[in-house]
Amino acid sequence: MYYFILFLYGLHFPVHFSTIDMKSCIAVTSTAVKKGGLYSLDVASAYKYKNNLVDVKVDTESNISTTLTVLDVLPSTKLVTSIKFPDYNAGKVEVQYFHDHATFAAAVGMKPSPVVDFSLVVGPKGLAFGGEAGFDTSSGKFTKYTGGFSVTKPDFHASAILADKGDTIKVSGVYHLDEKQKASAVAEFTRKLSTNENTLTVGGLYTVDPQTAVKARLNNTGKLAALLQHEVKPKSLLTISGEFDTKALDRAPKFGLSLALKP
Repeated sequence: MYYFILFLYGLHFPVHFSTIDMKSCIAVTSTAVKKGGLYSLDVASAYKYKNNLVDVKVDTESNISTTLTVLDVLPSTKLVTSIKFPDYNAGKVEVQYFHDHATFAAAVGMKPSPVVDFSLVVGPKGLAFGGEAGFDTSSGKFTKYTGGFSVTKPDFHASAILADKGDTIKVSGVYHLDEKQKASAVAEFTRKLSTNENTLTVGGLYTVDPQTAVKARLNNTGKLAALLQHEVKPKSLLTISGEFDTKALDRAPKFGLSLALKP
């Protein structure tokens, strides 16, 4: 989903960066990740010309991803076209519409019998209801459907989601411990109905200074992760992350390093 699902303040590891908001300049992003004894490196560049955005990403496996975004193709609407090589069938065309109290998006894959995805979020300020669905035109069946709602107040955010075709329930919340929101506590509970499996994750965010933030999370399976993010200059971010299993200390931890530079 797009706007109402909380994911523990982005505490996912390894860290990846999406398109950087630009005016009329080139932005370069690189992500290095170590898994075991292997390193992977992604290099991406972005360029904006008038109402057009072009993103190109190349990874160590020679995969090339290109995304063209046309802003305001219609009022409050943008068109996004993505193409991947050598797997060009993974490309898609997406239309997004934004309104003060509603957002709609539809995406179609670039293959003979594509999957069509829809998502919709509606609601007044501070309250949102949304859902998404995927329909496979080759089989005539839904590949996914998800629904949920969220509540946003000055000192907290909360959401509840029914995902995986009704098989997974997620409830998450963020509570700000001070008025300036320098410190926040985060919690997420997930239950998978088909397996009766429960996962509880708690975490926190602390803003050391306007340029530096620290995040951490721990779940009931013993996975502990932490992230340090520093703004080396305006809109240029250095991120260092790590994760290890407290119940399997013999396993090598995972580390991530990302540098996003904007001239």
